[in-house]
Amino acid sequence: MEPKRSKYILIALTVFCVLLIGLTSVHDEWLTPLRTGVGYVLIPVQSGVNSVGSAIYDEIRDYSKLRNAMIENKDMKDLITQLTEENTRLQSEEFELKRLRELYSLDQQYGQYTKVGARVIANDSSNWFKVFRIDKGSKDGIATDMNVVAGGGLVGIVTDVGANYATVRSIIDDSSRVSGMAMQSGDSCIVAGDLTLFKDGRLRITNVLKDSDLKDGDKIVTSNISSVYLPGILVGYASDITNDTNNVTKSGYLIPAAEFGSLQEVLVITQLKADMMKEGESAPSSEGGDTAETTAQSTQAVESESASQ
Repeated sequence: MEPKRSKYILIALTVFCVLLIGLTSVHDEWLTPLRTGVGYVLIPVQSGVNSVGSAIYDEIRDYSKLRNAMIENKDMKDLITQLTEENTRLQSEEFELKRLRELYSLDQQYGQYTKVGARVIANDSSNWFKVFRIDKGSKDGIATDMNVVAGGGLVGIVTDVGANYATVRSIIDDSSRVSGMAMQSGDSCIVAGDLTLFKDGRLRITNVLKDSDLKDGDKIVTSNISSVYLPGILVGYASDITNDTNNVTKSGYLIPAAEFGSLQEVLVITQLKADMMKEGESAPSSEGGDTAETTAQSTQAVESESASQ
């Protein structure tokens, strides 16, 4: 049985091969319709497969690019944030160094006085530092009536002291009165605080004798006869000095030397005018002492009234 089956299979394969040979020898005209039919079926399928494959490949490639771009973008943002923080820190340190250099220059300018540096830690919530608090107190040697300087000139005076803080009333406060004098001529005057007037960057100068030589641009410093302010500290510059209607005195304005809109560090002079006055009382009086004493008493009355307010 097996030999007959093998024989039949061999005959079938032989016939199939002969048919294939015959087909391949047939003229192309007979195969063209078959090829065309196959093309109609296979070409759209092949095009669709190619399109889908290309689209999938493009999507995978675009997703990979997008993922890499997102990673790079995050890295760049982190780097920008780091550089921004570093730049801000460097700018802050630069500004602080500039302020400290100015304070050092001010310290050298008034080298005859001992001083303590302090930072401003709070103000009265106004646009200007009319009353503010510093981070040094009695444990650092700070006491009431000590003079405070910054930015090239007088800022104010200590009015209240705690163990770790002190309160300073600046010369722009409405209740402030500073006995001053013109550095060039020695003529005396009173520098009065005025917050409304300070909106224009000025304070008021009063009690100037008509015959005095005080003129615009003169440097105004604290007077020798002041009751609480140490002598020779720059307050500001005279401006618009004119005769009063009483024809006896002059008045005008003062441009402060210190900046009251951005105080951050100050110097507190730890010497008190009261101690200097006590030392002066123990010294022999000179000629004309009665006149000087009368003037000093008048000035002390004005500044004492200011201090009590």
